[in-house]
Amino acid sequence: MKQITASMVKELREISGIGMMECKKALVEVEGDMEAAKELLRKTGQVKALKKSSRETREGGVGIAITSDRKMAALVKVACETDFVAKNEKFRHLLGLLAAQANEQGVDDFLNQTFLQQVEFEGTVQDLIMQSIGELGENIQFLDAKALQVETGVVGGYVHLTGKIGVLVALKTEHPVEHVLLDSLAKDISMHIAASQVEAVSEEQIPVKVLEKEKEIFIAQARDSGKPENIIEKMIAGRMKKFKKEICLLSQPFVKNPEQTIEGLINDTSK
Repeated sequence: MKQITASMVKELREISGIGMMECKKALVEVEGDMEAAKELLRKTGQVKALKKSSRETREGGVGIAITSDRKMAALVKVACETDFVAKNEKFRHLLGLLAAQANEQGVDDFLNQTFLQQVEFEGTVQDLIMQSIGELGENIQFLDAKALQVETGVVGGYVHLTGKIGVLVALKTEHPVEHVLLDSLAKDISMHIAASQVEAVSEEQIPVKVLEKEKEIFIAQARDSGKPENIIEKMIAGRMKKFKKEICLLSQPFVKNPEQTIEGLINDTSK
């Protein structure tokens, strides 16, 4: 059996928002499997939804870079040890440099790329990070990088005020929509995604595994209620319909105007 450490219990508590003892019991029951513990807590009804903290870097931040023609953009995710360094000007500058590198050179074999963003530094991306570790006095780790590109349309992005959540959105269009409107739309949708639980753009894109796992959780919750099977089936059908609507971008209420869905926002912009 995997040893249940205090840090594991603390992590599950931060994600679920429930007590330390309940978190420890869940981890013990699933032999230390964090993902299984999250599912167990949901099945037993102790937590309705995982907090957004599960999507954030523990400490660190994200940076984005977008080309002037808005056709390409990149996002990088980098971790550090403390919030103090995460807010440091040098660390934020490093995020910008790495994002610009990814935007111009791509994300393949990123750490081994020759760094090209400033003349006074010679070496790879990994060498730059090692230099930053020396300057800032903390362990800094590159976590991930993503890039987007469109031929017709724009790419936009948004970094939340915390600096820990970033989103890129690509909008493709063949219609003569003004770029300034597309830029604004891309930023608004990125902001919405940063504040919401989005698993897919539309229902057709939801992974089968996600639906199966959620249905399993709903069934467990419904059977605990003691209701007959025919009632449970109707409950499950209704809950699954609501679940798909809630996690799909197009059907979600826009955070800046809940009376309008994202699909409606897009349609209004394209008129």
